[in-house]
Amino acid sequence: MDVSLYLVTSVLLGAASAAAAPPPFPRVQAVPVPGRQIAFEIDGTEAARYHYDASYHRPFVFPLIGPAGRPLTRITHPHDPDGHGHHLSIWVSHRSVNGANFWEDGTARIVHEGIEKIEDGQDSAALTVRNVWRNGDGVDVLKERRTMRLWALLDDERYLDVTLELTPAQDAVTFGKTPFGFMAFRVAKTMGVHDGGGTIRNSEGGVDEKEIFWKQARWVDYTGRVTPGEENGLTLFDHPENPRSPAHFHVRNDGWVGASFTFEFPYELRAGETLTLRYRLYAHGPQATSDAIDEHWKRFAKE
Repeated sequence: MDVSLYLVTSVLLGAASAAAAPPPFPRVQAVPVPGRQIAFEIDGTEAARYHYDASYHRPFVFPLIGPAGRPLTRITHPHDPDGHGHHLSIWVSHRSVNGANFWEDGTARIVHEGIEKIEDGQDSAALTVRNVWRNGDGVDVLKERRTMRLWALLDDERYLDVTLELTPAQDAVTFGKTPFGFMAFRVAKTMGVHDGGGTIRNSEGGVDEKEIFWKQARWVDYTGRVTPGEENGLTLFDHPENPRSPAHFHVRNDGWVGASFTFEFPYELRAGETLTLRYRLYAHGPQATSDAIDEHWKRFAKE
C-alpha cells in the first residue's frame, strides 16, 4: 500500500473509532418518571424527586435523601397535617405577590408550563423548568424559570441548588412585606427539636428557635435523628449576591426553616426586569460542625 494512502486510511479509521466511542457514563441523572415527576439519581439510587403535577398548588421536591439513606424532609406538620398541607417538603412560594397569597393553599397557584432542559453528568444533574404564578382570578402575574441541580459529594452527602429567575408576566410586581417566602423546607419528624430532640443552628452561633427566629444569617441548619442511632442534617444557604442578603430566617422547633426575602420591606419588580435568587441545600452526615458547614457556604458564595 502507498505510504500516503496508509496514513490517510489510519487517520480516518482513528477518527471513526473516536466518533463511535460512547461518552462517559453519567453517574448523576435526572430521570422523568410517571406522574409528572423527575427523579434525581446517583449511581442508580434515587436521591431526590421533583413533583410538578397540576393537581398541586405548587411544584415541590420530596423526598431529599440523606447520607443514611433516609428522607430528610416530610410533607405537612406532624401534628397539624390539614392546617399545614402547604408545607411540601422543599418548596418555593410567597405569601404576597400583588396581594395574591401563593403560600397557603387557596385559589392562587404556581403552575408548571414546561421542561426547558435536562442535564446528566459525572458530578451533577440539572433540571430547568418554566412556571407561571397565576392569581385567584386566573391572571398570570409572574413568570418563573427554575433550575435545580443535584451534586454528588463524598460520603453520600449532596447539594441541591435552586436558582430562581422571576419576571413580571405583565406589569410591575410587588412582593409584599411578609416572613413567608421564597425558599423553605420541613424536616422529617424525628429530626425536629420538639419531636426528635434535633438541633437548629445558624451561621451567627444561634441555637434553636429562640435564638434564630427572624434573625439574619448566611445559613440555617437543622440536624436530628433519621435512624435510632444516626443523625443527618439539612442546611439552607442564602447566596451573598441575592438582594437583601443575608436573609431573615423563619424557623420553628416543630421542624421547618424558611428564608424570608421581604421580612422588613416590600420589593418591587418592574416590568421587564428579572429577579434572580440562588439557594443551596446541603444534605450532610453527623460530622458536619458549624465550622465545616461554613466552609461549604464559602464554597457556594464563590460560585
